[in-house]
Amino acid sequence: MNNQNNNTDKPNLSFWQIWNMCFGFLGIQFGFALQNGNVSRIFQTLGAQVDDIPILWVAAPLTGLIVQPIIGYWSDKTWGRFGRRRPFFFVGAVLTTLSLFIMPHSPTLWIAAGMLWIMDASINVTMEPFRALVGDNLPEKQRATGYGLQSFFIGIGAVLASALPWMMTNWFDVSNTAAAGQIPESVKYSFYWGGVVLLVAVLWTVARTKEYSPEQLAEFEQQTAKSTTAIIADINFNKGAIIFVVLGLATLALVMGLSLEKELYLLAGGLLAFGIVQWIAAALKSANKTQGGFYQVVQDVFTMPEAMKQLAWVQFFSWFTLFAMWIYTTSAVTSFHYGSSDATSKAFNDGADWVGILFAAYNGFAAIAAMCIPFLVKKMGLKGAHCFNLLLGALGLASFMFIQDPKMLIIPMIGVGFAWASILSLPYAMLSNALPSNKMGVYMGIFNFFIVIPQLLAASILGLILRHVFSNQPIYALLIGAASFVVAAVAVIRVKNSN
Repeated sequence: MNNQNNNTDKPNLSFWQIWNMCFGFLGIQFGFALQNGNVSRIFQTLGAQVDDIPILWVAAPLTGLIVQPIIGYWSDKTWGRFGRRRPFFFVGAVLTTLSLFIMPHSPTLWIAAGMLWIMDASINVTMEPFRALVGDNLPEKQRATGYGLQSFFIGIGAVLASALPWMMTNWFDVSNTAAAGQIPESVKYSFYWGGVVLLVAVLWTVARTKEYSPEQLAEFEQQTAKSTTAIIADINFNKGAIIFVVLGLATLALVMGLSLEKELYLLAGGLLAFGIVQWIAAALKSANKTQGGFYQVVQDVFTMPEAMKQLAWVQFFSWFTLFAMWIYTTSAVTSFHYGSSDATSKAFNDGADWVGILFAAYNGFAAIAAMCIPFLVKKMGLKGAHCFNLLLGALGLASFMFIQDPKMLIIPMIGVGFAWASILSLPYAMLSNALPSNKMGVYMGIFNFFIVIPQLLAASILGLILRHVFSNQPIYALLIGAASFVVAAVAVIRVKNSN
């Protein structure tokens, strides 16, 4: 590690050292993009009805909610001849590659659903320590560049992996159709190549990246007067458990008694689960069994640094928008811009194909934006740059209401791309500057809660809002998303101690 920038902080890394450290994210995004773009297709091929697909997909965010803080906690406690984070990169990459090879050969729907769960857990095992590694290895002034480079690889990986089945068919003459109940060859070969790219990219980072030992990191923090002491707080878990269990049971009773939308069962289940988690923590505390990982993670949730609590609101409203966009853009564009909600019509399928291009476009623009973000940070600071990018995203989504020509929708994707690249980088740069190294992994995992919770909330209430407030017009989901981006931009300004 070279280019010491002062006597108290970590040495600066060269561009290519940062490149090597982040290159594995290209492979991770290959896995995610293949999963996101093709798993619903696999489910339907194996007999799932359209109404079943959201329930089958719930496993993915729930897996991240559970796995990421656990892996973060374990990686914080790990140190050996292969390092601190890199063993998790390697194990997660091998498991994800095997899952990608097996997934398109699932003989039944429920095996495919189980493989989705295993695949998502494996990707999370690899991904979570990657976020922490940037905080471990880079001085504060280079972290925006590190997370920005991760965003660049995410954008490139998403574009290539999303287009892989199409390329298999159109460039290599691999069939994209198959007999009933069989996965097309184009999908199978895409998953094979995705597994290879993922494994090679992650192994490149494992082989080409060094890590600081926990002792070295502690020494850096002592020199920069950043405390590594855990926050001690006397938390009344029993009180929280009672409140959330009562709220969960009340919500469940209302949904059942009034025959409300079944999506609200998810909201009730989330409230009950959080109450039960606090009840278990209270029992462990009463038994003086507070050294285990479960209790420590729950304790850390309630003792987050102030900047992390403020960033949680930024993430919540940012990711609520993203899930609204991912869920409803196809139905919004096909109905509003192409004038058809009939999935068998040519207009609908033309619109759906165009949405695929729009999504590829915003990922491509995100890759470009990732290279611009470090310069925006130098001019505007972390908060100013993130606020600016979120407002660009809000403007892009809101403009869907006013643009008539669907071909012109490519222009708003520039703003969405800048927002997407910023969401994947700047909140993590701000967060890592506020965290002690001995808890970098677990706090990065906990930070994932504020990605998953808005996803589950969006799945629970967005359909309800559209049906009862906006006459079931999906274009308004994008307008709600634009408003949520604005709220996130305002919340950024309130974040303290982030230059």
